Amino acid sequence: MVLLRGSGEFTGHGYDFSVVMDGSGDGGVPRGKLLMDFGAAVVGGDADSLAACRDGVRRALGEEALADAAGVAAIFNAVVRVADATGIPLEDAKAAASEKVRAEIGIDAFADGKA
Repeated sequence: MVLLRGSGEFTGHGYDFSVVMDGSGDGGVPRGKLLMDFGAAVVGGDADSLAACRDGVRRALGEEALADAAGVAAIFNAVVRVADATGIPLEDAKAAASEKVRAEIGIDAFADGKA
């Protein structure tokens, strides 16, 4: 999210990161809702839902975009699982850079076990 926010500041695009937590809308990303649903299906474990989302991305965005979306979902899933499993803390610089966006969407509640 920090990278997307920085990219948006550079290009002048605004993104609404609250959709990450509440699942509403596209967040200012073309086909964002479709892509978020696909990402959720990748980690959700329901083969039928994944197949439907995969077909939806393929129809709406094409085969290349599906491969890109699958790659992004896979790497983020892997990185998060490795970090969680090994107990890697968030580095101070990344914590500072992401503080505002984490507060906006309430993601810190997960680390506290409150979500």
